[in-house]
Amino acid sequence: MSTQALKILVIGPSWVGDMVMAQTLFMVLAKQHPGCAIDVLAPAWSRPLLERMPEVRRAIDMPLGHGSLQLGVRRQLGISLRSEAYDWAITLPNSLKSALVAAWAKIPRRTGWRGEMRYGLLNDLRVLDKARYPLMIERFIALGLDSDKPLPAPLPSPGLEIDPEQRQQALQALGLQTTRPILVLCPGAEFGEAKRWPEQAYAEVARKKLSEGWQVWILGSAKDTEGAERIRQMLPAELQLYCENLAGKTVLAQAVDLMSLASAVVSNDSGLMHIAAALHRPLVVVYGSTSPGFTPPLNANHEVVSLDLDCSPCFKRECPLGHSNCLKQLPPSLVLQALERLPIDVSVEAGS
Repeated sequence: MSTQALKILVIGPSWVGDMVMAQTLFMVLAKQHPGCAIDVLAPAWSRPLLERMPEVRRAIDMPLGHGSLQLGVRRQLGISLRSEAYDWAITLPNSLKSALVAAWAKIPRRTGWRGEMRYGLLNDLRVLDKARYPLMIERFIALGLDSDKPLPAPLPSPGLEIDPEQRQQALQALGLQTTRPILVLCPGAEFGEAKRWPEQAYAEVARKKLSEGWQVWILGSAKDTEGAERIRQMLPAELQLYCENLAGKTVLAQAVDLMSLASAVVSNDSGLMHIAAALHRPLVVVYGSTSPGFTPPLNANHEVVSLDLDCSPCFKRECPLGHSNCLKQLPPSLVLQALERLPIDVSVEAGS
């Protein structure tokens, strides 16, 4: 089998942050197998991310939602992919259903962690040693290497590529200006409330930077719209003029392109945090119920802020003790101090 002609299908993850981190696998595959074709089967929402990863040849939309089985649809999709004659399939999720398409596509080599009883579906079955691979990106990258091969050192970091013309279109569509330094706030977290720093704390950070002549863009999904507006409304009226609530107003492609212009980003541990890191933006991340020991921001210019309470990280969606002190007791001053320590270029369009 010719390395140059190697065709690889990656069954991608179903979360924004995980998809960003999966780029590290694509980077390793491209380096290990020059000229290989990497296609990624993933939810349709992930296409804007995959299109900004130069290692990926093609994004293939998974027609099913997260958690949906629908064996008939998966079987038909697998059969439709047989004509691609893939040499290798790498399945990143650990679920049984995620391994079905590659098996029905009759891809000769099918790699993945043991997960949910996937014997037979995967024929290059790996047993995960969590102590050996504590980071999620290590677990992704290891699947792209022979089981006895060490991970590359240093580990690669994601790097999304931006089209300046598309970015300009996003600015025009939303009526945004870049005449002031831009602080992007990402106060949402799809995982649950236990990842969300209080809105009042975000508002205090926004107030401080706005008073220094910055502008603030609040990014998030439609679910974050009301919370983002509460943050904006907590600001003095004269500062609200320079704070844009963009939550729910952007598609993912626009959010990525706009975030590339940020002079700095403050975020919870979320998918948008990983996008900011992959865009190499100066970044402060607030951790509460989760840990940077598993899914840290993967850029050099970042600061992690955490109280490191005895009860955290608990990795729960809701605080099991009912108080969320790991976040509620974390003062805005710690985040503002972290921002001051970061090297930040406040020139117009610093992210360009």
